[in-house]
Amino acid sequence: MTIEEIQARIAASSQWIQAVKTEMAQVLVGQDALVDRLLIGLLCNGHILLEGVPGLAKTLAVKALSGCLHTTFARFQFTPDLLPADLLGTMVYHPQTTSFQPKLGPIFNNLILADEINRAPAKVQSALLEAMQERQVTLGDKTYQLPQPFLVLATQNPIDQEGTYTLPEAQLDRFLLKVTVDYPTPEEELIILDRMATSQPQYQTKTSASPEQIAHSRELVNAVYIDPAIRQYIVQIINATREPAKYDAPLKNLIRSGASPRGTINLALSARARAFMAGRAFVIPQDVKDMARDVLRHRILVTYEAEAENVTTDTIIDRLMAKIPVP
Repeated sequence: MTIEEIQARIAASSQWIQAVKTEMAQVLVGQDALVDRLLIGLLCNGHILLEGVPGLAKTLAVKALSGCLHTTFARFQFTPDLLPADLLGTMVYHPQTTSFQPKLGPIFNNLILADEINRAPAKVQSALLEAMQERQVTLGDKTYQLPQPFLVLATQNPIDQEGTYTLPEAQLDRFLLKVTVDYPTPEEELIILDRMATSQPQYQTKTSASPEQIAHSRELVNAVYIDPAIRQYIVQIINATREPAKYDAPLKNLIRSGASPRGTINLALSARARAFMAGRAFVIPQDVKDMARDVLRHRILVTYEAEAENVTTDTIIDRLMAKIPVP
């Protein structure tokens, strides 16, 4: 297909995006960027980690999205006593047949809300790894495929909150994006007050998209064109996280390890999804710049020196991006 043909198909296929945004705006106030990231995760078939202090509508955003989609939904409230079998399922012995039969867990749904994922111990967090990466679960000696689409939307509180655990690096890398959720502005908070300060606030959203529409849009996202110069730009950004001394010498002592090739793939894929949502059949540099923080902030590991100086990964990403020529 030519770019013009892809552009026309994108215009026809992306109408459900605006419908979902309109529905979610009835529930969420001032969280347009968060809604965009949730939709990008859906288009990229990638999982999303939402981080912010309690009360910033992280859970509400995910529940609102599930109400907009004609898909199944399950919510896990992660706690220190949660077991892997509570998520994945287990093998149950049946005396009548003298055999073990699988009892599939609630993870066999399309949209999974892993609420406060960092309040569960590492063995439970690690139980999600196979499901998140391979879209399958192994019980006993059999492997079971998860339904499509399958999307894990996890929320967590900042690590300095009491009773939280650090997510394993391998699991963090499975998330397409790590999105930080900030406080609303005073103007937005007034709207929240008017809308939600009742005994029965309205949280319902209407179904606006089907799995078939999502699958078709994903095919078009993969067809979005990335110019070789922008491909080189993406690779250069990722390489800068691994060899920061070439771009900003002081950063050498602040980065313990940079992004993996999965970061390269996800930066390109999320840039394609952003272009799709903008109605374009091609990626521009601003797509890459806009997604860099969310794709990389959980993939760059900082040193103790950086932590002591309160240098965040966002600061490091911004400094590196400022040194790389934009095509």
